[in-house]
Amino acid sequence: MSNKVFVTGGNGFLALHLIAQLLRSNHTVITSVRQLNKQSDVLDTLAKHHVPNLDQLSFVAADLTQAAGWEAAFADVDTVFSVAAPVFVNGEKTAAAMANVATEGTMNILTAAEKAGVRHVIMTANFGAVGFSNLDQNKITTEDDWTDPDQPGLSLYERSKLLAEKAAWAFVHDDQHHLQLTTINAGAMLGPALNSHVSGSFGLVNNLLNGSTKLIPDITVAVVDVRDVAALHILAMQPPALNHRFLAVADQALSLPQMAALIREKRPQLASAITTKKLPNWVLNTAARFNQTAKEGNLMRRISHQVSNQKAKDLLGWHPQYSAEEAVLAAADTLTQYGLVKAPS
Repeated sequence: MSNKVFVTGGNGFLALHLIAQLLRSNHTVITSVRQLNKQSDVLDTLAKHHVPNLDQLSFVAADLTQAAGWEAAFADVDTVFSVAAPVFVNGEKTAAAMANVATEGTMNILTAAEKAGVRHVIMTANFGAVGFSNLDQNKITTEDDWTDPDQPGLSLYERSKLLAEKAAWAFVHDDQHHLQLTTINAGAMLGPALNSHVSGSFGLVNNLLNGSTKLIPDITVAVVDVRDVAALHILAMQPPALNHRFLAVADQALSLPQMAALIREKRPQLASAITTKKLPNWVLNTAARFNQTAKEGNLMRRISHQVSNQKAKDLLGWHPQYSAEEAVLAAADTLTQYGLVKAPS
């Protein structure tokens, strides 16, 4: 088995953590950036965090929305970590356009990987593809669950990621293909960023800190620390992970009111803009009839918040090292460290 691995989108929030952990484990890593002038940012960031073996990291220029270049980039690679998402690259905002971009990007990776002789693709998927149609609060969500693509209230982003993952599984289950696949279905990824590049989930914390949330809805979120997600990706290189989905979530979920209370208690210097007022459920339910953002929030409120991460523990020996509370506080620290808390316009 080759010790050479490939990580797509090397300047991304999760990708940087993954590359750092891979280099610390003495892997040879190739990563893609859309323009090679971005490689200095990646190297500078890793060096700042004292990541070793930087001489074992190399770069290629490749675009997820284009098929060209990927097969050559994957030469002599055993494992490809398909981390980056191309969804918003072209600024597409319609359901069909976003789904097409996401699926085509995934197919570009899988097709090129198989042609290049890659054994295993480990794909970063998300919880939205798993648990957004389980509306039974007493039913535990597991990797056997799938969100309905037509679920009312499902965001365009979640739907696009769902359809891309379904297309990936259809590809590898086709008898004509021999590629092995693993998906890591991550919850809301928080934790520390290695630079100012953060995930979309940071909006949950940012909206509390910047005062734009005037009334906090009682929405519970399956949170996970990015460091634990990166660690699970590496554990997924093991044979037991082949052709499995794994939910990457902390042991306990957190509600937005709990996040607000946590930040007020542990980071009192950030508490001035955080409201203590809660949004009644009936108000969110009413607003969901007329407003898409409220509809998406109301769906998140209604889904089951009992989410199992037991499969990753049992098959791969993964155990989250960071609690949901630690992930939220680290995200708040990152937002302030890099000056990302912006007052609402």
